[in-house]
Amino acid sequence: MSLMQSLGQRAYELGVPISVHLDVTYRCNERCVHCYLDHEDYGEMTTAEIRGVLDQLAEAGVFFLTLSGGEVFMRMDAFEIIEYARSLMFCVKVKTNAFMIREKEAQRLKDLAVNEVQVSIYSHRPEVHDAVTLLPGSLKRSVAGIRLLRERGIKVILANVLMNQTMNDYAGVKALAAELGAHCTIDPMITPMMNGDRGVLQLGLSVPKLHEVFRDPVAVDDADEFCAPPPAVNDDILNEVPCSAGNNACYISPYGDVYPCVQFPLPSGNVRQQKFIDIWRDSEQLNDVRSIRLRDLPVCSGCGHVGSCTRCPGLAYMEGNMRGPSTQDCEKSFARTGIYWANMHRKGYYPAPTHGLVQISGLRPN
Repeated sequence: MSLMQSLGQRAYELGVPISVHLDVTYRCNERCVHCYLDHEDYGEMTTAEIRGVLDQLAEAGVFFLTLSGGEVFMRMDAFEIIEYARSLMFCVKVKTNAFMIREKEAQRLKDLAVNEVQVSIYSHRPEVHDAVTLLPGSLKRSVAGIRLLRERGIKVILANVLMNQTMNDYAGVKALAAELGAHCTIDPMITPMMNGDRGVLQLGLSVPKLHEVFRDPVAVDDADEFCAPPPAVNDDILNEVPCSAGNNACYISPYGDVYPCVQFPLPSGNVRQQKFIDIWRDSEQLNDVRSIRLRDLPVCSGCGHVGSCTRCPGLAYMEGNMRGPSTQDCEKSFARTGIYWANMHRKGYYPAPTHGLVQISGLRPN
């Protein structure tokens, strides 16, 4: 078990929210075609309110703090918030498109000892990246900002979201990351809008395309191991919690709403109305999430993928049942291994099996 896993496990055992994702605004200078947020401002928290929330998070035992948006630097007080967070000794990660980062901003982030900065880069080709962000010149500006950060030794992660229009560019993005001295992550998941609209999912990769990506060593460090059959299911696996969301981590919106995760929009309280620690400990919704073990999932507990699936309870929730399967994750597991479960039937890939798992030799969605 890694140090991070050990920390997470210990925080879970103690009931401590070790990690919080705080969006300080939903406003953004980009309009990414796949974004799940409404970018209007309906009364985001003031500087004083955010400072008060940060005080409460520190008292609750939070250590890892992600500050994001929208675009963080759309707020005039962004650096005031980051500086205050660092004064409370949070390990701070900033998610930004880096469009607004110049020499002054990069140096300030360095001086504040921000742990890492994550920047979404959809393609190494300006015409493709800018077509996703709908902001002309955005790739050029983002890369310039990343260079300034790297010149100061700040850890930068390029987050590459795979979509139909960017599928062929992940190798180029990884090469760009290497050139910049940055890390790179590849994510094939498109998230539904927070209001429940699932239309954006049509931008995501089909199962055959996922199958192709998952077997490309450029995308996956060890494609053979990654695509290996899932491990045998046992009681230890079935007794595990499905996700850290609501267990040792949570999300707070710019309006003070608390959710188990940014991808799990189950309203669980509001820090404008209650203290954070009271929400964390007493929220009926969070306690319901914490009560769930893998064995409590009616469909997934009987699936051979249960020990290796990346099932997101938030995506399952937006699909109608947080104890149900997440079809997107079912498709990912199927694309990795060629082994499917009955839940795949409702997506029309193959006739439902009568029992157990079925090995598929090919991929041919209807």
